[in-house]
Amino acid sequence: MNVLLIGSGGREHALAWKLMQSDDCDTLYASPGNPGIEADGGQCVSIDVTDHDAVVTFAKTNNCELVVIGPEDPLADGLGDAVGEAGLLCFGPGAKGARIESDKAYAKELMQHVSIPTAEARIFTDLEAAKTYVLSRDHGVAVKAAGLAKGKGVTVCPEPYQAVKVLEDMMNARIFGEAGETVLVEQMLTGQEATVLALVDGRNIYPMEPLQDHKPIGEGDTGANTGGMGAYSPVPIIDGQMMSHIEEEILVPIVDAMRRDFGRYEGVLYAGLMFTPAGPKVIEFNCRFGDPECQPLMMRLKSDLLKLMLATAEHNLDDVEMEFDARPAVCVVMSSGGYPGPYEKGKEITGIESADAIEGVKVFHAGTAMKNGKLVTNGGRVLGVTALGESIADAQERAYGAVTEVQWDGAYWRNDIADKALGES
Repeated sequence: MNVLLIGSGGREHALAWKLMQSDDCDTLYASPGNPGIEADGGQCVSIDVTDHDAVVTFAKTNNCELVVIGPEDPLADGLGDAVGEAGLLCFGPGAKGARIESDKAYAKELMQHVSIPTAEARIFTDLEAAKTYVLSRDHGVAVKAAGLAKGKGVTVCPEPYQAVKVLEDMMNARIFGEAGETVLVEQMLTGQEATVLALVDGRNIYPMEPLQDHKPIGEGDTGANTGGMGAYSPVPIIDGQMMSHIEEEILVPIVDAMRRDFGRYEGVLYAGLMFTPAGPKVIEFNCRFGDPECQPLMMRLKSDLLKLMLATAEHNLDDVEMEFDARPAVCVVMSSGGYPGPYEKGKEITGIESADAIEGVKVFHAGTAMKNGKLVTNGGRVLGVTALGESIADAQERAYGAVTEVQWDGAYWRNDIADKALGES
């Protein structure tokens, strides 16, 4: 069959790469896609994804039996609903399901209603009330924009007074636009973070292998938050018993709560967790694959992704098996200098072929473009250099070895991705 994939980042390149490995995938169209997807055999097309009729028309005209929606914005905008109403299969929830990510106030209230372990929080729409509250606190807080902010809408403030400037930036200066009209002020949690993703077909929940993301720009988890500077899988702090606990205490209750609230949730559910002394607590839920978590996850996935997505969309997850490579995977994100602040585009990239030639390595494009026949940078996060290895240390060594093969002016990356799994930080 033909497949239409919506999105252009590293997550979408990883999904496209895996989907095209299926014997059942004839042509994969990606809108807008990226040069990496095209190099791997996908066809990049230009569709205005905010025009739902245009997406549906393209899918029908090109015999695309499945539409896969990668990013959160079109999901929150209801593209999944439009695709389903047109009689096409869609991997991704409708707008009501996407609220679990697009409206963090709603997600927090839903978690509290069904007693899912999460940080204590207050929700504010009034700046002065929020400032008064944080200044009354004795301990650190996390300030979150309630809407979609490209993974950057969270600031951890170890000292409550630090939150005043953050609140002013979000609610007054509107650095995240409408996403910061409502904010959550949460208790600051401490511990290691990890991510658990699960396929959900409305009734069945099929957890995938756990991962750990690295959000801050600086080594040792310092500096500003980013969309993610690297990830690895599996995660030593999550064993089989812990996975069962997460499924029973977190995944099942939230899926049941969403079903009671609006009906079926279909697609992938992302649970961002903090492993505190009191056990795992939910930091956030997302309605799509993480980026860069998707890259090592797809590297380890041995099963046919197209069959898994079809089973999810057709409510038949209980009919499929999901198998992962026992070998760990590590992804190192290479970004433009200056990211997550201002950065320049158009820097020529060289060395990807040499990096890809290393055994077990795949370089996923995240923010690239072709200009005058040359590959150039076109975003903050540019590449996700991902490697499989016999151990986490081996995968880490292969990934960083590949990173050194790639060059452009101002390239930046963290040198400590996966160190936590090795007990080094």
